[in-house]
Amino acid sequence: MTMLDDLAQAAGVARHWRDARQQGQTVSDETLIAVLAALGYPAHTGPQQRDSLQQIAAQNLAPPSLITGDIGQPIALPQALAEARQADLLAEQGEFSRLTVKEGCLPALHQPGYHQLTIAGHQLTLAITPPRCPPLTATDHKRWGVAVQVPSLRASAGSAYGTLDDLPGLIAALTRHGADAVAISPVHALFPGDGLHVSPYSPSSRLFLNGALAAPVADTASDGLIDWATAVPRQFARMQTEHAQLSEAERSALAGWAQQQGPALHRHALFNVLRRQFAALPWQQWPAAFHDPDGEAARKAAANHSEEIGLHLFIQRQAQQALTQAQHAARSQGMGIGLIADLAVGVDPGGSDAWSMGSAMLRGLTIGAPPDPLGPLGQNWGLTSFSPQGLRATAFAPFIAMLRAALAHAGGLRIDHAFGLERLWVVPEGFSAAQGAYLSYPRTDLLRIITLEAHRAGAVIIAEDLGTHPSGFAQAITERGMAGMRVLWFERDKNGDFRPPASFTPLSVAMTGTHDTPTVAGWWHGRDLAWDRALRRRTPPALAMAETERVVDRAALWSAMEQIPPPPAPEVTTPVVDAALEHIGKAGSGLAIIPLEDVLGLQEQPNLPGTSTEHPNWRRRLPAPFDDLAASPTIAARLDLINRSRRA
Repeated sequence: MTMLDDLAQAAGVARHWRDARQQGQTVSDETLIAVLAALGYPAHTGPQQRDSLQQIAAQNLAPPSLITGDIGQPIALPQALAEARQADLLAEQGEFSRLTVKEGCLPALHQPGYHQLTIAGHQLTLAITPPRCPPLTATDHKRWGVAVQVPSLRASAGSAYGTLDDLPGLIAALTRHGADAVAISPVHALFPGDGLHVSPYSPSSRLFLNGALAAPVADTASDGLIDWATAVPRQFARMQTEHAQLSEAERSALAGWAQQQGPALHRHALFNVLRRQFAALPWQQWPAAFHDPDGEAARKAAANHSEEIGLHLFIQRQAQQALTQAQHAARSQGMGIGLIADLAVGVDPGGSDAWSMGSAMLRGLTIGAPPDPLGPLGQNWGLTSFSPQGLRATAFAPFIAMLRAALAHAGGLRIDHAFGLERLWVVPEGFSAAQGAYLSYPRTDLLRIITLEAHRAGAVIIAEDLGTHPSGFAQAITERGMAGMRVLWFERDKNGDFRPPASFTPLSVAMTGTHDTPTVAGWWHGRDLAWDRALRRRTPPALAMAETERVVDRAALWSAMEQIPPPPAPEVTTPVVDAALEHIGKAGSGLAIIPLEDVLGLQEQPNLPGTSTEHPNWRRRLPAPFDDLAASPTIAARLDLINRSRRA
């Protein structure tokens, strides 16, 4: 190994990795040097590499800011503290105790929480976690729910897009048919008043909510698609008017609420004000004086724009209240889980989190996926996320805050691209997606923190684990009681046959599809292949092969669903949808989630991966208010079919 190899290994950057075909791959020196430099470890020359190695060695010898451990198990101390003989513990609940260190370990503790530990002259946080997350399964039946893109909902009064106010009506209709959960698309904060950045998976902040979903605006769409560019500015203008009309008493109450939320909310509001002031540019293109959220320029701006900041606080409160009411409606009406929130894997590098969290976030690196059969050139999602070093330096506080924000109004949480708890594919600025490298993350600590926060919230955890699993990942999440995902289209055996859903393990979530996959009706009809043809996403020979394979796969799916042959023609989708929903309903999984598009038998999917404007991503709406749809005999029978198959 070279010194560059040693440095990469010490920094958690993989020189060697295996692709989706389990073929060995090697990261170039150029990429390693660029990634290491972005992490703060210069490596262009031999002396720089030696200095960086020494820097990492010194960091490893320093006491950590947080240690995690499991209830009832001795807690191994890091090397920097292993020689200590005793420690003082102040439990989160207020009790004080003196602990004896034996063979480099603290004794087993039996109270979960974030405790304060003083050892060898250092103060740090000791997080003690239950062994597993709250159970996914109910005692008397296998749970089920639907997945919905909130903006796709329609209100009876007519609106430009669905908002959080529309969730209680959906919940009430589903509860009447026995549903336990509603899995919603991410509702993270985007950019207020900006109708151009609309993907829920590219948020400005994962700490706060999308204010555009706080309240509806009148319907202007005539073609069934959301006109975000028009609707979002109109909605923002409406919120401006409502805020301006608040009484003094209402403003005082708003200020009191905002004070209780903590300083991060004010910082987010200030970011939104500055971004609008600087023509919606990423913060990296603002005047340099405003790059520091704690700097003098930012402080002066906060003082000079109190009214505008108040507007953004008002918008956040409206959104929080609507989401709280939706979860309250779900639980009060008998849903076993209620809302399942969705946690995006990253954030916009030019957004609020990246501006306000400083070194806790990756800088100069974006995240994505390496080349694989579905993406031969790799993927760069244009997002950033937490820095492993930054998390350790901050006692994982930003990660904990993000989890609490996601769980504050939900009974469950889906973690998008959960492999990121183990490693992320990072791409240096100016490099192609294929010229990235895997950066490792402290999986054990992150899983323990998630387990503790899930325990405190009483929420189930779903780890989106679609794709090539890092070694040991499946076992690690299973041991923590986190459910993986079992999506119909990907559950095949080595011969390509569809696996029987009865074989799915209880600690899993069975699904007919996701927002990124074809709907059942669309797959059967070949709508996804039609999009590939229209957008030239495949070569003619590849498309012809895919169409031939689809004929075979239709027959295989029909047989796997135990239906009498022959299968219906491609244009006959209704019996296929019914069979697929019953098929997934019979899964051994503790929870089944059916996308609302499949409940309704729609052919178009919400998002087509690899496209932006070519396909109307995140713009599709339901054909009518769900109350009206659920009242139809076909849809009511379909919901009852799912319920019966789950309770059989």
